Amino acid sequence: MSTDERPTKSLPGGSRSSKSSAEPGSAEFRQYRFRPPAGATDMLLFRHGESAPARLDAPAPTVDGQADPALDPRGRQEAELVADRFADEEISAIYVTPLRRTAQTAAPLAQRTGLAPRVEPDLREVHLGDWEGAEFHQRIAQRDPLISEMGREQRWDMLPGAEPVEALHKRVRVAIERLAAAHPDERIAVFTHGGILATIVHLATGCAPFAFLGADNGSLTHLVVTDERWVVRRFNDTGHLQSDLDRPVQPLI
Repeated sequence: MSTDERPTKSLPGGSRSSKSSAEPGSAEFRQYRFRPPAGATDMLLFRHGESAPARLDAPAPTVDGQADPALDPRGRQEAELVADRFADEEISAIYVTPLRRTAQTAAPLAQRTGLAPRVEPDLREVHLGDWEGAEFHQRIAQRDPLISEMGREQRWDMLPGAEPVEALHKRVRVAIERLAAAHPDERIAVFTHGGILATIVHLATGCAPFAFLGADNGSLTHLVVTDERWVVRRFNDTGHLQSDLDRPVQPLI
């Protein structure tokens, strides 16, 4: 093989160079689409579909002290739309949390793929302590000063009895690393919660803790996990969902 026929050389960052000895110093650097490196785990992270409205006069049941509402009919529709889009993906496993809204959202995809969902307890929603359930939503609607303080400090544990932030970060990191260790070179679907998705993006990027709080119900966040880092590929992808123009808008915390 002549030097002019030498194959291109891969470089970090997805670029390749081509260099000919006939033209000293000449190099060409092309850009290529991202591909997960060997051993990486491709995680499709879904926020559950819309839950039944929270009510003070009819509180949802709880699981280990956390509110456990079922999906609203709209949430069930969102679950079907998730399955419509992702049923043909090469998914090796489906994970849910102990809270039934994630299992109900995963159910249509599980049925179409034939995969039995597995429970990952450490990806359950942030525990809001004394304000768990409808109390939290009422406090937001009433513009409670402590909600404002929580938003300024970007710490859930500003609320009385809420989960300490350090404990939250530890359990989420452990869960993601555990799933990655179990599924090298595979794609998995994980159904979780809005507060957890914000935490994952924070841990992956070092952004402000609440910067990505507010992922839409049924949306996709795409994470690639390697031994060295977590790479966020997409956040709040709602291409499979129908218009939400008639949905109430919740103010930012």
